Amino acid sequence: MSPSRRTILAMGAALPAAAFLSRTAVAAGAPRPAGGITPAPVIPVAPGDTAERIVAKAAHVVPTPHQLAWQRNELTVFTHYGMNTFTDREWGSGCEDPAWFAPERVDVTQWMRAYRAAGAKLVMLTAKHHDGFVLYPTRYTRHSVAASAWKGDVLGAYVRAARAAGLKVGVYLSPADGAELPHAWHADWVTRIRAKQQAGEPLSIEEQATLEDADRTPGGHGRYGNGSARTPRTLPALVDGDDRAGAVARGELPTFDITVNDYDAYYLNQVYELFTQYGPIDELWLDGANPWTDAGISQEYDFATFYDIIGKLSPKTVVFKAPCGIRWIGNEKGIARESEWSVLPVTGDGVGMQVPGGESGADLGSRERLTGNPDVTSLRWFPGEADVSLRPGWYHHPDQRPKTAAELVALYEKSVGRNAVLLLNVPPAKDGRVDPADIAELTAFRSALDRTYGTNLLSGARGRTATALTGPGLTTGWSPAGGAVTGTLELTLPEAVAFDRVRLGEDVTRGQRVEEFAVDVWEGSGWRQAAAATTIGYSRILVLSSPVTARRIRVRITAARATPRLAFLGLFRSAGPA
Repeated sequence: MSPSRRTILAMGAALPAAAFLSRTAVAAGAPRPAGGITPAPVIPVAPGDTAERIVAKAAHVVPTPHQLAWQRNELTVFTHYGMNTFTDREWGSGCEDPAWFAPERVDVTQWMRAYRAAGAKLVMLTAKHHDGFVLYPTRYTRHSVAASAWKGDVLGAYVRAARAAGLKVGVYLSPADGAELPHAWHADWVTRIRAKQQAGEPLSIEEQATLEDADRTPGGHGRYGNGSARTPRTLPALVDGDDRAGAVARGELPTFDITVNDYDAYYLNQVYELFTQYGPIDELWLDGANPWTDAGISQEYDFATFYDIIGKLSPKTVVFKAPCGIRWIGNEKGIARESEWSVLPVTGDGVGMQVPGGESGADLGSRERLTGNPDVTSLRWFPGEADVSLRPGWYHHPDQRPKTAAELVALYEKSVGRNAVLLLNVPPAKDGRVDPADIAELTAFRSALDRTYGTNLLSGARGRTATALTGPGLTTGWSPAGGAVTGTLELTLPEAVAFDRVRLGEDVTRGQRVEEFAVDVWEGSGWRQAAAATTIGYSRILVLSSPVTARRIRVRITAARATPRLAFLGLFRSAGPA
C-alpha cells in the first residue's frame, strides 16, 4: 500500500506447494479427477507436459475453501490510520515521537457504521505501516500506542467493533519498518540527504520524511537490515514480566523453534501477538516493500518462515502472496485487467517462487503465459485484490476530497466485475471519525449498487436452467451438452426488458475455464451481438454503451479450456447515485 507499492515487482517467497496443500482442502463441490488430473489449488507442471496438457491442468486448478470465501466478500474496506494521520504525511520516518499520536477519541463503532454503509463484508486495519508505529500495545518495541499519551489499543477496539457489526477482520502488518533502521546508518543517511538537498537534487518521499525528522533517531532497536545472523530462537520470546508466561509453560499457548535473524524474530513475535490475542484473522497483508534499498540498506524477509508460522497459528487465514493466498492486482487504481485469470503459472519453488513478469504485467494467465515459459513449475489459484483509496492519499488529509459515488460504482464494475476483490481504503480523520463527506459518498455508492444490481431482470425467464442461473447457489447452473467445450444458451423472458449491464459468473469450484464468450439479443428477425469479452471467473460485469431491449437473449461460449460451468447470469439496468 501507499507509495511503497510501486517498488514491488515479484510475488516474494513461498512454501513448497506440497507442504501447504497437506493442510489445505479443495473447495467443496470441486469436480472429480479427469484425464488423470486431480483438481487442486496448485497443480505441478511436469517437464514432459505438452501445451495441451498444461492447459488441461490449468482448467482443473480450483480455489481452497478460504480463497473462495474471500472472493465472495467482493468488497473489503481498508483502514489507514496511525502516526501519519497526525503528521499529515503519506510516509512516516520512524523517528516520530509517540506522543504525536494523540487522538481525542477513536470512534471505531462509527467507522464500522460507515464501512457497513458501503456494503463491506471484511474490514482491514493497518496495525503497522512502514514507519513502524504499532497500533496495539506490543511487547517488542516502544514505538507504539503504549508510549503515547493516549495509551489505548486501536487494533483491539477495531476487532471488537468489527465483530459486533458482523464484519470479518483483516490486518495489515508491514514488514518494512523505519523505526527499526540502525541508528548509526540512519545518521549517515541523514547527512547524505542534507547534501543531496543542498545540491538541489529532488528528494524521494522517504528522504523528505527523514529530513523533516532529522533531529530525531529511529524509535526502535536497530534490527532492520542490521546484518545479524540467523540463530535458533523460541517463539514467542517472553519479556520481563510477560503475562503469557504461565499459559506458555502450561502449553495453553503454542511455542515454535525458529532460526531467524534479529528483525525477522521481531516481526514474527508481532505476528504471534496478532493471532493469539486478536484472532481469528480472516486476511493478513504482508507488504513486500524494501524501501531503503537504494539508500544502502535492506532486509531479506524470511517469507518461508513467516508463512509457515502463520499457517500453524491460523490455517484458515488468507494471506497476501502466500501459497494458496491472494495477490496484488498490479496497480493502486482499483482496476483489474480485462482478462483477469485466477489461475496463474509460477516459476521456481519455495522461496524462489514467482509470477513470471511480476504482478503488474498486462497478461498473467493466458494460454501463451501458461505454455510459453519452459521454467513454469506449477499452476496455482492466485486471485487478485484491486486496491484503491477513497481519497487521493492513503491517509486522511483535510484538504483532499473523496471519490464520488459514481466513480466508486465504476471501480466496482472494473474490479469485482472483472474477477477481483475491491479493496477500498477509507481513512479516518485526526478527530478519530470517518469524515462525513466520505460517509455520504459511501452510502450513495451502496445505494446505487443496490438499485442497479438488486433486481435481476432475468428472474422471470422460463425453465429450470434460468432458475438455477438466477439463484444464489454457486454450484448450480448450466454447461454445454455432452461435455462440450463450447456451446450456446438461450433464454426467453415473458416480456421484453431494457438492460445495460450483464453479469455472469462461473462455478469456480470447478475452476476458471471460459476464454471467450458473447451475449446476443434477438431483434425479431435475427440475433445481434450486444457484448463480448474474454474471461469470466467468479464475476464478470459487461457494461453496455447504451441500454438494449429484448425478450430473448443468448450466451455463446466460443472458447474454453474445458467444459465450462456457468453459475450465474443476470440482466440489470443501471441506476446512478441518488
